[in-house]
Amino acid sequence: MKRFALYGLLAVWISGCRQPEKQDSFVASMDSVMAAVVDSTQFNGNVLIARKGKVVYQKSFGVASYDTKEMLNDSTLFELASVSKQFTAMGIMMLKERGLLDYSDDVRKYIPELPYEGMTIRHFLTHTSGIPDYMGLDTKWDPKRIIFNPDIIEQLARIKPAILFKPGEKWEYSNTAYALLASIIARASGKSYGDFLAENIFRPLEMKRTRTYNTRRSKNEIIPNYAVGFVYSDSLKRFMVPDSLKAYSYVYTLDGVQGDGIVNSTTPELFLWDRALYTEKLVKRATLEEAFTPVKLNNDSTYNYGFGWAIVQDSVLGKIVQHSGGWPGYGTFIKRYIDQDHCLILLSNNECRGCRTIVKQVDKRLK
Repeated sequence: MKRFALYGLLAVWISGCRQPEKQDSFVASMDSVMAAVVDSTQFNGNVLIARKGKVVYQKSFGVASYDTKEMLNDSTLFELASVSKQFTAMGIMMLKERGLLDYSDDVRKYIPELPYEGMTIRHFLTHTSGIPDYMGLDTKWDPKRIIFNPDIIEQLARIKPAILFKPGEKWEYSNTAYALLASIIARASGKSYGDFLAENIFRPLEMKRTRTYNTRRSKNEIIPNYAVGFVYSDSLKRFMVPDSLKAYSYVYTLDGVQGDGIVNSTTPELFLWDRALYTEKLVKRATLEEAFTPVKLNNDSTYNYGFGWAIVQDSVLGKIVQHSGGWPGYGTFIKRYIDQDHCLILLSNNECRGCRTIVKQVDKRLK
């Protein structure tokens, strides 16, 4: 028995000694990938990779601002763009568990101004409502004024643009739906969208820098260690702040809209979010399972999107939930390999140039 125990301890010790070597190999391999991607695409941003719940690769590449040359670091804050949608969805899920709303509720129960029938909260969560995109309304937004969620509601009520399809008939990505979900969170909870997320998600998970941030332009609020988004100007042959280019004037106009974007975070704090989604810290497991389940359409077919998450089934890596985000100057991506307990987070302030290559290479190394 003592000999068996000794052999067992020896095996554990040898295994433990080998693990750093394997990890070093993974890091070296990713360093090679990143060097090639940075060289060929000018990727600028932060990368975090975790395996079995432990961070195995976390590095910054490039600058927080092309103008000031301040360097990125692990604590640099990025606009998440549509990766924000999963936080909006979680807010709705939490209110549902508290009995303050139901997925089957007609959205006009909370936003009676809307001129549409038959659209439910579930339709909004799953992009199956058919509501038209607020960015493409027939009237043009005043380019000199920043719009907010009430402005979207007012425009929809006044113009009454036609629905794209009957609710539940098909799937079509909808920023409008998630902006209106943020308004529903505010009206159902009695708190602002930002305050609700801060009090119920960010603070409990100790996501200390994560916040909603749509006051940089409206109130000239400046946050230290912030990744300023840049786009590449073909004519000027350099990276520019979108606000300085006429083609991106809408960035200023739409800066006040919440729900479909505007959550800001860091790679380590998004990893805290990933870890929490394996627990019941925020909502019950059954509620999370529904969020990661493909939506069923009216004809009983399904589409691989849940509540703020796209769903993928990989033959080797198993079930994956993921979401990308894009806004002038920013490109973001989170991929959670939930069967394997791996995670990939990419945050970029030059629109995630080269991110597809990074994702493919990470997948290859995780298999």
